[in-house]
Amino acid sequence: MSAYRTTLRRAGTVAALATAGVLAAAGVASAHVTVHPESYAKGATDGVLTFRVPNEEDKASTTKVQVYLPTDHPVLGVLVTPQNGWTAKVTTSKLKTPVKTDDGTITDAVSEITWTGGKIAAGQYEDFNVAFGQLPDDTDQLAFKTLQTYSDGDVVRWIEQTTAGDDEPENPAPVLKLTAKESEDGDETPAASASTAATSTKAGTTASSSSSDSTARGLGIAGLIVGVLGLAAGAFAIVRSRTPRS
Repeated sequence: MSAYRTTLRRAGTVAALATAGVLAAAGVASAHVTVHPESYAKGATDGVLTFRVPNEEDKASTTKVQVYLPTDHPVLGVLVTPQNGWTAKVTTSKLKTPVKTDDGTITDAVSEITWTGGKIAAGQYEDFNVAFGQLPDDTDQLAFKTLQTYSDGDVVRWIEQTTAGDDEPENPAPVLKLTAKESEDGDETPAASASTAATSTKAGTTASSSSSDSTARGLGIAGLIVGVLGLAAGAFAIVRSRTPRS
């Protein structure tokens, strides 16, 4: 009985450690800098973008966050929401191509926002809110390259862009998808575009959810398989230990 219990304990330990490792890997893989909401209509006005920054380090805190806004498709009328403990520095740049609006021609726009002075500890995250006056209407998405600096000097560069058909890069940049533009009366135009946009948005959301679910299921199944193999090894050892006695 002593050998039997020892074997079971070993098998259980192997299964538990394997499962814990898989779950830990899943948690790390999902801890990216992201922008919320995930989509807006092209040319949307008076909205808010939230940049969520999680701390991935166990022994260091995040002390600096730099978000770069695209200038080839500029975001107009950017305002930063005050953040407790953080100081925001807003940098503007001249646009290569000025943007014409109802209020006149815009020749410069915000190109970088840097937050310093605060701290995001291990196991925590911070939301940084940015209000905008108008989003561009001549692109399907906006990538906000982000640099995350830690108290030990390490810098994580969230600047890689995902290419259709490829796996997600290790350090993806936060991406905002832009859907069909709305008309002045609030309806999307033309009608065909509305249907296409709705289908595209639904498909994108489903694909994103499906991808996340598939990843989670894959990791979970891997953990279960490793656990089953551990228990099977334990059972095989028990049979071998008891066969000579029989």
